Amino acid sequence: MNKKTIWITGGSTGIGKALAIKFANEGWNVAISARRENLLREISDNHENINSFPLDVTNKDKCKEVFNNIKNQFENIDICFFSTGTWNPKKEKDIDVEQIEDVFKVNFFGTLNSIKSVEKYFKEKKSGTITIVSSIAGYRGLPNSTGYGPSKSALNNLAESLYFDFKRSNVRICLVSPGFIKTPEYAADQIYEGLVNKKSFEIHFPKALTITLKILSFMPSKLYFNLVGRLTKYQKK
Repeated sequence: MNKKTIWITGGSTGIGKALAIKFANEGWNVAISARRENLLREISDNHENINSFPLDVTNKDKCKEVFNNIKNQFENIDICFFSTGTWNPKKEKDIDVEQIEDVFKVNFFGTLNSIKSVEKYFKEKKSGTITIVSSIAGYRGLPNSTGYGPSKSALNNLAESLYFDFKRSNVRICLVSPGFIKTPEYAADQIYEGLVNKKSFEIHFPKALTITLKILSFMPSKLYFNLVGRLTKYQKK
């Protein structure tokens, strides 16, 4: 019970899964949540330090219930890593209102539900880290990104807003902005280093790409549209 504990949503696949294994291998207690119970169970069965807590983050009451279960089991939670997300690029080419609503329901409101479930705990504890996973797609508008990009942009703004609100309680808000990566394990290494050994607000990688996009985000709109349009050719079909 003296081990530190991290709760990871979106922990059944991709970066969330790789990060769960990384923290477990480093000796942490790891609670993983996602909708697919079979995948969670497979991970927890193969890693002694990983425990499964199935959850659909779009259900506000279930978010609170699951966090209470995690808190009861481990008592002290040090880091929450909220990485649940959805993206269907085939449906991003046109304005599909229902699709966009679904993306926001998972990416933005699912993350918000998760944060709300731990708000009181961390503010009373007056320590710990709440991590919001966004994307480089949230830096500025991109072609064929009518739902995913805007949902990530909203998370960026949310993280900055919460930074001020939680800082008064000595709670760290951290934003993670992954770019295009070769393996989830690379992302997990970058995130672990940023969360455990550094104190910066944003963890972004790979640096060559993310720094370039950050520079582009400061460009006047006319220059930005011309440059991105040439680079992507508007991602035409």
